[in-house]
Amino acid sequence: MYHPGRYWQKLDDGRIQCDVCPRLCKLHDGQRGLCFVRQSKGEQIVLTTYGRSSGFCIDPIEKKPLNHFLPGTPVLSFGTAGCNLTCKFCQNWDISKSREFDRLTEIASPEMIAKAAKAHGCRSVAFTYNDPVIFLEYAVDIAQACRDSGVHPVAVTAGYILPEAREEFFRNMDAANVDLKAFSEKFYKKICGGKLAAVLETLLYLKNETEVWFELTTLLIPGENDSPEELHEMTEWIVENLGPDVPLHFSAFHPDWKMRDIENTPHSTLSLARKIALGNGIRYVYVGNVHDKSGSSTYCHQCGELLIGRDWYELSDWNLDGAGLCVSCGTECPGLIENHPGEWGSKRLPILL
Repeated sequence: MYHPGRYWQKLDDGRIQCDVCPRLCKLHDGQRGLCFVRQSKGEQIVLTTYGRSSGFCIDPIEKKPLNHFLPGTPVLSFGTAGCNLTCKFCQNWDISKSREFDRLTEIASPEMIAKAAKAHGCRSVAFTYNDPVIFLEYAVDIAQACRDSGVHPVAVTAGYILPEAREEFFRNMDAANVDLKAFSEKFYKKICGGKLAAVLETLLYLKNETEVWFELTTLLIPGENDSPEELHEMTEWIVENLGPDVPLHFSAFHPDWKMRDIENTPHSTLSLARKIALGNGIRYVYVGNVHDKSGSSTYCHQCGELLIGRDWYELSDWNLDGAGLCVSCGTECPGLIENHPGEWGSKRLPILL
């Protein structure tokens, strides 16, 4: 289904320039951008995946990962096809790198998705698996339908988006996990085909111009973005520019896509990264893709009390009062924290709409 796109301009040479992301793809009629889903057609940009999904699944919100946004609750997750980055380590490459639209087996209007989330008791809907900025028009329509139904829209994104599109996109989101892939332009250019500076602009925008609750994730790849020097530089920048309360998740790499010759991230690397981040003042630092109860749990930064215990995605201890304050010292745990944890646990439930 073709859907009129926004954020484009006609160039003097007759091509159409897509202005959603920093790639600024310049397209002749019929050509698609690098993301594959935005196409020049009839002197405009159209979205070719509006209303089409690679499938729907109910996950724990912690899997996005969001540890401070309605902990323990279920989120309806889905994606489409394509991506506007070219990460060689992509762990959803079968979706994000797809050029086969027969993968998009689910047909769903925004209203259908909001209704399904509500019917299954999901507190939120997550645009995930591939980056939602490339299907901005569809994501925004779904987000608005969800809000009308009392469901929170959540973006899982690399934040690679231009200012005008960025404003509309995040205006319609309640929470986001932003993938900060590394802290060097060299890595972004060599491994991802993008620019770090554009992502940092998105993070500064989220912090200073929105009320969106956001958390960060960095997948640590041995020998590529895991040096202590880079981790110090990154976490110092986060504290100085985003503040100490933005949760940071360090995730373990496993060989995939075009980086199958690199070993899995050692647990010790994740532990060191967490130690560096905590030492530089980030109050909530987590490790993922490994079994680590301590590294997955939330602690009070003031008194050290265990606030939310986690074993993978199962919640155990809950030492927060009805206002989201530490029961021991009264310090606030930032985020969207309710009186009681959700009870979804670690279940993964594929559904059909």
